[in-house]
Amino acid sequence: MKKAVIILSGGLDSTVCMAYAKSQNYELFPMTFNYGQRHAYEVGQAKKVAKFYNCVKHLVVNLDFFRAIGGSALTSDQIDLPVNRMEHEIGEGVPVTYVPFRNGVFLALAVSYAEVVGASEIFIGVNSLDYSGYPDCRPEFINACQALINIGTKQCTDGGRPLKIAAPLLNKTKAEIVKMGMELGAPFHLTTSCYRGEELACGHCDSCQLRLKGFKEAGYEDPIPYERGK
Repeated sequence: MKKAVIILSGGLDSTVCMAYAKSQNYELFPMTFNYGQRHAYEVGQAKKVAKFYNCVKHLVVNLDFFRAIGGSALTSDQIDLPVNRMEHEIGEGVPVTYVPFRNGVFLALAVSYAEVVGASEIFIGVNSLDYSGYPDCRPEFINACQALINIGTKQCTDGGRPLKIAAPLLNKTKAEIVKMGMELGAPFHLTTSCYRGEELACGHCDSCQLRLKGFKEAGYEDPIPYERGK
């Protein structure tokens, strides 16, 4: 069976990636990063998603680095989370929730893991349409990372076997991602998207607002509980 490493945060997008990879008959090797994020609650939800898909192994990587350097509202208690922003504000510039080169670090570690387990794909739930302005979620970034993999891994050079980054959500709206997940039977009830990181989602942070907007536009009810209601 072909194998895939899934960068699984426990959020909506990465869980849809997991569901898609499953539908393509990959053996799943989920990889979750506990990097000192404010919303570490998502790590526990990722474990539930991995269990839902009966994964033989779920690798949880502990990284102190991002908390140590700070520089993001997600990794520093000194920077406030933005809340109640208008839709046009969310899409303007790079927000304070950007974690410096986070996806680059995650992909680098996922590549190492993929070479060891013999995976041919690395799935990541980046999205360039309904997203919060993160530069490491753009097609240019994914293409550049793929070029590095092609020339910097044993698997792609000496072994001659491809190792590809799969970003199936890259050019989809949040509503399209929700619809895709529903069609694939993704366990949305096990996911979390809130940056605050509590059992009840706040409904006010950028991530919650984008998620709620996606479910509304897709015509579905978000199954997770919110502090403010829906």
